[in-house]
Amino acid sequence: MNTLAAWATSARRDFVDALALFRSDEPVGIISHNDADGLASAAIMARSLEGNGRASWVRILGRGENPWADATATELRASCAGGLIVADLGARPEPIVAGTPTVIIDHHVRSEGHVEGVTVLSGYGLKPTPSSSLIALWCAQALGDTDELLWLAALGLIGDLGDKAEFEELAEARRRYGVTALREATALVNAPRRASAGDASPALKLLLKANGPKEISAGTDPAVQALVAAREEVKQAMAEARRAAPRFAGRVALIRLHSACQVHPLIAQSWRNRLKGNIVLAANTGYRAGWVHFAARSATGENLIDFLRSHAPAGADELYGQGHEQATGGALSPAAWNEFVTSLGFGPEMHWPADPQEL
Repeated sequence: MNTLAAWATSARRDFVDALALFRSDEPVGIISHNDADGLASAAIMARSLEGNGRASWVRILGRGENPWADATATELRASCAGGLIVADLGARPEPIVAGTPTVIIDHHVRSEGHVEGVTVLSGYGLKPTPSSSLIALWCAQALGDTDELLWLAALGLIGDLGDKAEFEELAEARRRYGVTALREATALVNAPRRASAGDASPALKLLLKANGPKEISAGTDPAVQALVAAREEVKQAMAEARRAAPRFAGRVALIRLHSACQVHPLIAQSWRNRLKGNIVLAANTGYRAGWVHFAARSATGENLIDFLRSHAPAGADELYGQGHEQATGGALSPAAWNEFVTSLGFGPEMHWPADPQEL
């Protein structure tokens, strides 16, 4: 048995053991990231639990939200979930809701120690590294037949790793559904979270009921039109953002943007391979009022989470330095942002005034 297959078998056992601790008289709460991988993971879990006779609900986390934040934890405590499945949102060495059994599914996160009642199923260190959606599919296989859910895992794989990722499941999905339909569906599912409204619910609605990627890439459901409109808005925002030029301080390249759309990760990624020796930061002062959101990328291979931790300003909180070692970022208040960029070697020209009218 190869390493991935052995790990998947172990993950299924751990998932079943964890699920047995969930309170059966209450629904399972599923919390996910709002990108294609997170949404596909949530849909796989919800659909497989439904097929197993288990009720569930899905809560998508959006801008500035974190499952460990006080506001989110308070909401979840009031939800009366029998257990939580947290997909593609990282892990922390602390429970989200104390006393509620929890399964964390993520592909790049390092577990930072055992937490009572929390099972972490992370692909960290596996070669190749599976997406959260593929881990979710492997877990769902313990509940029943997942053949009709294969395409959902493929969307998550393509969204995070591209359509040439070397997994048997993706190869099979490509043969069965066609790479064009899978690629188009992935792009559409990813669009709403990047648009100014940041509302990924139309994408989740489709993933919870569609029978294949063509119902998204060429479907007639009104939710599809919402995805198409979101993609067009992001396309226009990207055209504007690409005009911004980087500024440099040592080996850090900083691109400053002001857009209501979530274009900063895309801009950071687009500069990553053009500035191969630099750590690229794309900062967006227009994404969420009162905050600077930024994305960090680099082709140097450096652990970017460690880099950010070494420059963490006094005001950094749970929204700073999360994600993956090669794809991270954060959100900072104006004062914390100014402290952060000063520590990197930038001058006042890259500061953000606290008063948006000064922009």
